[in-house]
Amino acid sequence: MTKTDHESLHYMDEEAKRKKRMKWTIGIIAFVIFQVVQALFFVLVIMKFKSPKFRVSEFNFQTLNVGTQASPSFDMSFVAPIRVKNTNWGPFKYDASTVSFTYGGVQVGQAIIPKSKANFKSTKKIDVPVTLNSNALPSSSNLGNELSSGIITLNSQGELKGKVTVMFMFKKTKTSQMNCTMAIDTANKAVRSLTCK
Repeated sequence: MTKTDHESLHYMDEEAKRKKRMKWTIGIIAFVIFQVVQALFFVLVIMKFKSPKFRVSEFNFQTLNVGTQASPSFDMSFVAPIRVKNTNWGPFKYDASTVSFTYGGVQVGQAIIPKSKANFKSTKKIDVPVTLNSNALPSSSNLGNELSSGIITLNSQGELKGKVTVMFMFKKTKTSQMNCTMAIDTANKAVRSLTCK
């Protein structure tokens, strides 16, 4: 073997080693980038705790009785479909609570929400019997005018406190607020509109 052959072999050997080192380096860099992307996804998506949505949905009346403009009153009963929508990647365990139904800022009834949990990425459905009446309203209320128009406006407010748990170890306390306004059509005995904030 000549000197140039030795140099050529040595050069090819060095080239093979360099290519091998390059492959290892690219592999390690790709692995590190993959781990960083995974960690970012975990922090930005999985670990982003949100307050679940707490709402009342539309319902049908079991009973609805109203007075007149001269003698304004109402009493009604229905099953309130309460919904707790949990968009987190872990369950939301909440304590027992109440939803207050008001007319003109005066409480006319309430619904009891039992302690429970909404699973991850799901909506917990709770059907609660509710009875409302105007007995607590002052005589100066606007009920007579609303009865003559055929629409009664009610509000429902509530607060749900609980904890979201992700991966069985990361916990965060969250509070959900309900603030819904419903227009009741007294002639058709139906909910005309229902909006929640």
